Amino acid sequence: MKAESLPGNALTLLETGGDYFPALIAAIDAARHEFHLETYIFEDDATGRAVAAALCRAAQRGVAVRVVVDGFGSPNFPAAFRPLLEAAGVQVQVYRPEIARFRLRRHRLRRLHRKLAVADGRVAFVGGINIVDDADAAHPAAPRFDYAVRLEGPLLAPIHASVRQLWTLLAWASFRRRLRLAAPVPTQAAPRGERHAAFVIRDNLRHRRDIEEAYLEAIAAARGDILLANAYFLPGLRFRRALFDAAARGVRVTILLQGRVEYLLQHYATQALYGALLGRGVRIYEYHRSFLHAKVAVIDDDWATVGSSNIDPFSLLLAREANVIVRDREFAAGLRARLGAAMRDGARELRPADWQRKPWLHRLASWLAYGLVRMMVGLAGYGGKH
Repeated sequence: MKAESLPGNALTLLETGGDYFPALIAAIDAARHEFHLETYIFEDDATGRAVAAALCRAAQRGVAVRVVVDGFGSPNFPAAFRPLLEAAGVQVQVYRPEIARFRLRRHRLRRLHRKLAVADGRVAFVGGINIVDDADAAHPAAPRFDYAVRLEGPLLAPIHASVRQLWTLLAWASFRRRLRLAAPVPTQAAPRGERHAAFVIRDNLRHRRDIEEAYLEAIAAARGDILLANAYFLPGLRFRRALFDAAARGVRVTILLQGRVEYLLQHYATQALYGALLGRGVRIYEYHRSFLHAKVAVIDDDWATVGSSNIDPFSLLLAREANVIVRDREFAAGLRARLGAAMRDGARELRPADWQRKPWLHRLASWLAYGLVRMMVGLAGYGGKH
């Protein structure tokens, strides 16, 4: 189902937690009626405690504060934060609580991976930044590289409706009547800017392929340049063919990927595709300055997306995700400039000759990892060309 692009929005691009967390906490502190927060990770660290304190302050002054975390992404949340938040009056729900962490089950990979926040139906945040410290102790000057957007305007209507819908769904599923929503807070969706934008989600019902289709449509229409930055890049056959076709018709295709090893399986599985990508003219940069967590893209001069969805089977086929697609030259140029700076200052280009020099054991490990990921997706009930 294609999401409608709405005019009249004001959007601010937020890079890393240095931009995002002050803006998020300011929105929580300014809320007067209602605040919704959804996140995959809510970590017990300095950032998590600062956000939790702001949520408690809001609830204590009478704001209806509702928090949804993922049961797998935030396994320590129930012990670390839930009692504190609920004592202050915050309502909390856990998406698919993790009961048997090491048992492989069919639905285990279907997670809440989106990161959304809505304050008073007036301002929203959409992106890929979790509630977790931005930099690790070993590299305090190199924060995790990720993006979000702060937005106001007509796009608030579908975002506000989406967070309320998920909250209601979880409340009914858990038979917790006290968590069911009262009369809705009116959404302030009057025009606030000049940018056209759409809100695109992925779920397991009506919007199973909306984010992937939005990417494929933009790639098919590309005439000059495609720039993708993705933390976990393992596209299916349709997506790879779309990139190959674009490169074949003369489009410059560039992908910025994770250079550091954060998750061993995903890291090596992605590298299994390097030979084919490089052989078809796709340029690959690996980001080494810090951990790359971005899920963004810029295509030609006026198409950009920022969100939570990676280009891998877990995001495109299994998890709940949310992206904003912006049709605006100024926004696209700004994001492209930031990605260009990241590639210039923190990344290295991997050329075909570099890949050919990799030891055969390294390439074998990549294909074994790729096969294991495919098997996991098959166990979850998906497979084939996707």
